[in-house]
Amino acid sequence: MSKSNAGRRDALKRLGAVAAAVTTIPAVMPFASKARAADAAYPNHPIKIIAPVQPGGGVDLVARTIADRLGRMLSQSIVVENQSGGGGVVGSLATARAAPDGYTLMVGYVGTHGTNPAVRKLPYDAVKDFTPIAMVGGTPNILVVPPSIPVASLREFIQYAKSNPGKLSYGSSGPGTLTHLAMEQLKVAADLDMVHVPYRGIGPAITDILGGQTQALFPGLAAALPHIKAGKMKPLAVTGLKRHPLVPDVPTFEELGFKGFDGVQWYGIVGPANLPAPIVKLLNDDINKLLENPELRERLSSEALEPMPMSADAFGRYIRDDIARWTKLAKERNIAIVD
Repeated sequence: MSKSNAGRRDALKRLGAVAAAVTTIPAVMPFASKARAADAAYPNHPIKIIAPVQPGGGVDLVARTIADRLGRMLSQSIVVENQSGGGGVVGSLATARAAPDGYTLMVGYVGTHGTNPAVRKLPYDAVKDFTPIAMVGGTPNILVVPPSIPVASLREFIQYAKSNPGKLSYGSSGPGTLTHLAMEQLKVAADLDMVHVPYRGIGPAITDILGGQTQALFPGLAAALPHIKAGKMKPLAVTGLKRHPLVPDVPTFEELGFKGFDGVQWYGIVGPANLPAPIVKLLNDDINKLLENPELRERLSSEALEPMPMSADAFGRYIRDDIARWTKLAKERNIAIVD
């Protein structure tokens, strides 16, 4: 038997007896009318994973890493299609409108399913119009300042900012992004008065903090790490519940007495609403198996991504909790994005 046929037969076995339960799907759906039944031989043709961003960066990395390895596990080709625009809205809308048959998936991340729903009106519901499939991993955010700022700790930074109210600025990768809301969270917690300078992406924001145009930034660790290692940024504290092994000397906000800074830049796999349960279970099981692979874990770790395997239901709860977290903050800070 060929490797392809063996892999397909294995997938069929795992769908098993429950396959009969998905012979029909309700015809009334938010974006997909007359959704066809799940094929018991799933997958029997190529799968598409939408990366709702331009090539490069964490979302694209996760899409291509999972596509390559999951495709081999399923003995079926998986292609990555970049659909950028609107801060993830374009790719998300395409996914929400796709047929719920398991052949169109997407890398959902903290932008599409965390901060975006909290700060802007979207042409879809980030919870109801998607099926959570599997969490892949996350990287903490890290508060950094340029070497020119005379501080060596979070406490010193807070004191410095308080002594210069309204004079310090911080960059972000755009209004309503995690790099924006995380700093607003710190401003609330420490009662700081700082000016927000939004950029079109994390690249320009990093360029300006390196040049001294802004005095603080709250990027994902993966984006900041090369500059921290080069001594061009001073790390002060990381989000999350434990220190990160790539920056073991940098304390967490929790350690320093600031509660609630446990959010991360997370990445997972989602599909359209009403994706059949057997397909969700098949994909969740396989992705979780992938995350146990030492080679894959090392690949993700090299990009400061920590694997975060969980059930599809747990991933769904994670998404809802993240949206609630950032919605609360956005309301408190009166942050709303009008496109």
